[in-house]
Amino acid sequence: MSTKRSDGNKALFTPGPLNCTLSVKKAMLRDLGSRDLEFIQTVKEIRLELLRVAGVGCDEFTALLLQGSGTYAVEAVLHTVLPRSGGKILILVNGAYGRRMQSMCSYVPSIEVVVLEFGEDEAVCEAQVENLLRESKIEFSAVCVVHCETSSGVINPIESIGRAVKRQRPECVFVVDAMSSFGAVELDLRSAGVDFLVSSANKCLQGVPGFAFVIARTKKLLLCQGNARCLSLDLLAQHKGLEGDGQFRFTPPTHALLAFRQALKEFWDEGGPAARAHRYKKNCQIIQDGMRELGFRTLLDKNKKGADGYIISSFRFPDHPNFNFEEFYKNLSALGLVIYPGKVTRAPCFRIGHIGDLNAADMERLIASIKIVLKEMKVENLDAKEE
Repeated sequence: MSTKRSDGNKALFTPGPLNCTLSVKKAMLRDLGSRDLEFIQTVKEIRLELLRVAGVGCDEFTALLLQGSGTYAVEAVLHTVLPRSGGKILILVNGAYGRRMQSMCSYVPSIEVVVLEFGEDEAVCEAQVENLLRESKIEFSAVCVVHCETSSGVINPIESIGRAVKRQRPECVFVVDAMSSFGAVELDLRSAGVDFLVSSANKCLQGVPGFAFVIARTKKLLLCQGNARCLSLDLLAQHKGLEGDGQFRFTPPTHALLAFRQALKEFWDEGGPAARAHRYKKNCQIIQDGMRELGFRTLLDKNKKGADGYIISSFRFPDHPNFNFEEFYKNLSALGLVIYPGKVTRAPCFRIGHIGDLNAADMERLIASIKIVLKEMKVENLDAKEE
């Protein structure tokens, strides 16, 4: 039995890379030079379209494109916004990607890092953030948080966190890693006081991997002159290049950008952020309902704040002597269905993503296939307890 997609590819139920449409991939079948006028115009259009997706204008924000994965762009923000001397940062951590930002800072000399940590299965508490900022004597340069912590699926309340940050430290830079949420999870950048938002081409906007982007509050970015410790990750220099001659400072991912232009067209053709969110929510509902019927339990308590996300779901390993995740994963992969291992430390679990070029039929095929694989593994009669 094979459940591969009609295009012959496996269905990727992961946080990324993700499935994208054939038309997006076909858009890469052209060669354009980095100085070609058409390519320069393409970059300009993409930057304006990203601001449109973000719901902000070029009078206040700028969109910066950067070669590499989303992690490169997050690191570029940290390299750019933190002063070379006396930089202090507060990182709000409730999963692997918050910890990754903490790890990035360990490579930046002379930076003081404070971590406010929460449980991996709970949202960041804005009241605790505000209390820390109110009581601390530290003059923080930046506060950083992940919007959708895909190690668990929890959604952090960015707008209330941002308002707390700006109430206590109005000059502090607020940085949001919106890697897997941008374009499908509502976020008002102005209301939240977001100064730098980071995301990637191959997430909710369904392009191909190859570059990431930053939506930056221009006046905050312009204050970063001389901060960067790294030539290629200097966002202010990248901004000056894009605003000057419209070109990347170094070789751009031309084919990935052509694909992204097509992906943005398809994003709006589908109906924009609301329509994409609707599809992802439906995908999520099918998976969560189907997995519960099979006897699986979600990692997140559905009654807790932040558990209503629909980007990715984490499921606990069933308490059954015949269940082996490696076998479970390989058997599904052999059927053309790719899920993802867990990434939390407190509980053995695995993840199923709901984003990318996937729809309800893909989700139903996955549930049906999981049922078959469990039967083959003799993992039956699971009894899921309510979270």
